[in-house]
Amino acid sequence: MMNKESFFKEDALPFIECRYSQNSGRHYKTHMHSTLSIGAIDNGEVLYNVSGKEALLRTGALAIINPETLHHCNPLHKISRSYYMLYLDKAWCLKVQQSLFDIDEFMPSNFILLQNKALYDQYIDLMKLYMQDLFLLEKEQLIVSFLCKIFDRFDKDKRIVVSHITNNVKNLKEVLSSHLSEDVTLNSFAQNQSINPYTLLRNFKAELGITPHVYRMNYRIEKAKMLLQQQASIADVVFECGFFDQSHFHRYFKSFTTVTPKEYQLNFIQ
Repeated sequence: MMNKESFFKEDALPFIECRYSQNSGRHYKTHMHSTLSIGAIDNGEVLYNVSGKEALLRTGALAIINPETLHHCNPLHKISRSYYMLYLDKAWCLKVQQSLFDIDEFMPSNFILLQNKALYDQYIDLMKLYMQDLFLLEKEQLIVSFLCKIFDRFDKDKRIVVSHITNNVKNLKEVLSSHLSEDVTLNSFAQNQSINPYTLLRNFKAELGITPHVYRMNYRIEKAKMLLQQQASIADVVFECGFFDQSHFHRYFKSFTTVTPKEYQLNFIQ
C-alpha cells in the first residue's frame, strides 16, 4: 500500500487540526508543537520519546504531548505504521479545562501514554468523523466531550508544575516566536536586555531544554504550515518564514513534518 497523507482543519474551528498518515515509514527528527497533541496508531507500532521518556505506542493507547515539549515518534524495525494526530490550541484547551477545574493556567498532562481501550476507540471514531461532513456544532461538541474525559484523567494532585521561566528567557521566547522573516542574533537581543548573550543562551537551554535556534525553527515551521493551509505560494512562504531559499525551506519542513511543503499543501483539506 502506498503512503497517503491527509491534513484537515475547519475554517470556523481554527483551534483544532487533524492529521492521518497511512502506511508511513517516514522518520521524524526531534521537534515540538505549540499545541497540545494527542495521537494514536491504528496499524503498526512505534517507539515514542517525549523529553527523554520512552514508551512503546501500539493500538489501544493514546500518546499525549504537552505544548512546547520535545518529542519524536518513529516506527520500529523499519515497518510502516498508520496514525492519527490531533493538534489543539493551548489557549482553547485552557477554556475547556476551566469548565472542569478552578485554574488560571493551562494544566499540562503528567503522563505521556494513556492505556485505555475505550478512549482509544472513541478517539479513532472521533478522528474519522471529524474529517467528514458534519455540522460544526456537532464536531465542536464531540471534541470537547472527548477532551473532558482526557483532562479528567490528569492527576490534579500530581500534575506537572509549569517550570519557572526567568523574565529574560520569557522575553526571548516572545522575540523568537514572532517576526519570523527576520534573522535575529542573541547579541542584539541581549544588548537590549543588558545581559550576557551566552549566559542567556545557557539559561534558555537549561529552562526549556532546547536552543533558541531550534525553538525559532519550530515556530517557523508552524507558521509555514498555516500559510500553506491558506494556499500561499512556496516562494511567499520562504520569504515570510525567513528561509534562505526553497531548497533550505524544503529540507527543514520535511525534517520536521516528514512530508514536503507541496505534499502538505496538496493533501490539506478544508
